[in-house]
Amino acid sequence: MAYDVIIIGIGGMGSAAAWQLARRGQRVLGIERFDIPHAMGSSHGVTRIIRLPYYEDPAYVPLLRRAYALWRELEAATGERVLHTHGSLDGGPEEGEVFQGALASARLHGLPHAVLTGAEVNERHPGYALPPGLRCVFQPEGGYVMSERAVVAHVRAAQAAGAEIHARERVLGWEARPGGEGVVVTTDRARYEAGRLVLAAGAWMADLAPLLQGLAVPERQVLAWLQPQAPDLFTPERFPVFNLETEEGRYYGFPVVEVPGFKFGRYHHRGETMPAESMRREVDAEDEALLRAFAARYFPQGTGPTMALRACIFTNTPDEHFLLDHHPAHPQVVLASPCSGHGYKFCSVVGEVLADLATGDGSTRHAIDFLRLGRLRGQAPEGRAPPH
Repeated sequence: MAYDVIIIGIGGMGSAAAWQLARRGQRVLGIERFDIPHAMGSSHGVTRIIRLPYYEDPAYVPLLRRAYALWRELEAATGERVLHTHGSLDGGPEEGEVFQGALASARLHGLPHAVLTGAEVNERHPGYALPPGLRCVFQPEGGYVMSERAVVAHVRAAQAAGAEIHARERVLGWEARPGGEGVVVTTDRARYEAGRLVLAAGAWMADLAPLLQGLAVPERQVLAWLQPQAPDLFTPERFPVFNLETEEGRYYGFPVVEVPGFKFGRYHHRGETMPAESMRREVDAEDEALLRAFAARYFPQGTGPTMALRACIFTNTPDEHFLLDHHPAHPQVVLASPCSGHGYKFCSVVGEVLADLATGDGSTRHAIDFLRLGRLRGQAPEGRAPPH
């Protein structure tokens, strides 16, 4: 075989897998349809939140701890700082899913944390104007990852370890040889052979692996950057990242970093699902109005002129947990769609998991059984329900 492993998709997850495989001495080919980095998928927009008291499921916390360690390893290997920790807030109504889930996760795993009322948050972090009765879990190790810089850093590290990375090359199809004996990948430039294949193509996963139709559904997402009227209240040191459950929906946000604006978005923004090829990438007045209304209520000092509006893509599973597993019909093929709007922070550790699954006997020391494909079989819906 010309290569040990081919990776299709060199975004957040694929770039991390390329490094992890190459540093193990694997002959790696990474193929990316767009630029590296690019703004067509799920990894652009400068920053992504990282937070430890995971309300979605405490089983993610061990993966997160390893993710932190691997982000630091990447920084040491490349000299590029990608992980910034200034604290995180997970909150909402006292009996709400986000607050109760984050609190349970912090207690179960012994994470340092503080429980704050909305009034206490506002006093400590005056950029916030939360309802006084809201409850939040503050965790000091939360923060953000520089998402595009991290993709570039992973690619540089992979190349330094011997990986071959091709950008602007579109995959036309792949074929698994019988008996698990390798794969053939055909692109618009060439035909390649390898022992194993990793599919990490984000919103294009169901196009490359039809068994994921209805199980990996692309959704349009929009982020806003607004210039604060009081910029000193929105610096990383004074403004922790947030994940808030409110009357208007669940929102997330960041301090001012690189782009001259306070960044935030609404999970499942307007509930628009569509194929990646026809994703609506332009941003309209309704997108902006929805986001500005939220900022006006909860962050009134952050509602100056709009600095940027950008669309990106979530790729959702029916239960909104990740998908990490071997292809059920082709054990030499690994499926990676750890998205559903909360996957980027895990890129570093997912890269390690994918390297495990694509080498040796395909086992991993990481506890990922709750993320395997079997749980989703027979659950493909016709489309997402509107956000609640």
